[in-house]
Amino acid sequence: MVKVITYGTYDLFHYGHQRLLERAKALGDYLIVGVTTDDFDKKRGKINVHQSLMERIESVRATGLADEIIVEEYEGQKIDDIRRYGVDIFTVGSDWVGHFDYLKEYCDVVYLPRTEGVSSSDIRSKKRNINLGLVGQGNVLKKFYDESKLVNGIEVNAILADNESEKKCYENDDLVLLDDYDELLSLVDAVYIISHPSKHYSQIKKALNQGKHVLCESPIALCEKDFDELEKLAADKNLILMDSIKTAYSTAYNRLLLLLKGGKIGDIYSIDATCTSIRDYDDHSWNSITAWAPTALLPIFQVLGVDYNNKTINSLTLDEKQNFDLFTKIDFQYENAVASIKVANSVKSEGELIISGTEGYAYVPAPWWKTDYFELRFENQEDNKKYFYQLDGEGIRYELVAFAKSIELIRNNAYIDYKVSKAICKIIEDFENKDVNFIKKY
Repeated sequence: MVKVITYGTYDLFHYGHQRLLERAKALGDYLIVGVTTDDFDKKRGKINVHQSLMERIESVRATGLADEIIVEEYEGQKIDDIRRYGVDIFTVGSDWVGHFDYLKEYCDVVYLPRTEGVSSSDIRSKKRNINLGLVGQGNVLKKFYDESKLVNGIEVNAILADNESEKKCYENDDLVLLDDYDELLSLVDAVYIISHPSKHYSQIKKALNQGKHVLCESPIALCEKDFDELEKLAADKNLILMDSIKTAYSTAYNRLLLLLKGGKIGDIYSIDATCTSIRDYDDHSWNSITAWAPTALLPIFQVLGVDYNNKTINSLTLDEKQNFDLFTKIDFQYENAVASIKVANSVKSEGELIISGTEGYAYVPAPWWKTDYFELRFENQEDNKKYFYQLDGEGIRYELVAFAKSIELIRNNAYIDYKVSKAICKIIEDFENKDVNFIKKY
């Protein structure tokens, strides 16, 4: 029996996919089809924004051509699969000619002609073309612009940067650089906002009132009341309002959550998250709690929930009146667990995440918020397991994918639900209202 294996994304399954699988099937007696995960399909500079992995698997299954369907998740898997399944022929479309010649050491390699004039990328782009405006400051704004180029159907055509030096980063691109927010809103379908947190509420409200979808760097607002108002406004106008914490979209972080919810370390009783950096600060800087607390709070609220019994906030501050904290520590008590975060813009610590359970613990090394690696550790060290997942774009491109799909479906497809976003705003509000033990630095 001659075994044949091929791989693809198979997004928006079309006639070209069907013909390629038919040709692959004709090469042997048994066809194995590998469907690539969203986070692995990057080599052609594209990313799936339309169908989930399971939808794509079902499309392949419906052809009746695949004798076996597998999922491709990691670099080097093709060699492992060829050996594991005793494959005789590896085949793929002719647009990859030469790329997989290294596999000839393990089996025959056949490049099949593709069906001309049919492309999932073209279909996706024609189906959806979202003009996105970027608003704000810092290197994250530039990262969002760069990552947007890797997402089909997203096109950044206007940027409102906070200062002239930042605008210079985009001078060589075909973009409209603006100083007026209303003018930007007139040119776009949606906005990404990473301006100073004090501006978030007013900028989001204006965008929603003008019919624009919004992706905003967390926190969305500085108090619960404002958050509730914005959430209701978005719902009333049938618009998408999404909280932007890129960590939520990283592959490693999502796999960790799945393992925790599957009980891999037993019942969870403690979470400790640390996010720190040392930065120059001025009147336009984010304080420590707005810059880092949304990220540090994410695993706590997503694993333990938002219904804590009480909390204590301790902050080292330059000036209590300005609410500019150099370092903040927050301790939470739940019914059956405790948690803490340490965040700082002016104090350095080990930026790790530790989640403790009754059977073991999860350890994510610094910087845990953009990790590609974590460990589950147990009493018997022989049971320890390490997990590696490629991290591209710090999760930003997958966040943009979720945003684009949410706009298409008019249904929030965010990895952060409203309860978590609201709980983050509540923490910021308590800090702003000085429900804090301040330690002044003189």
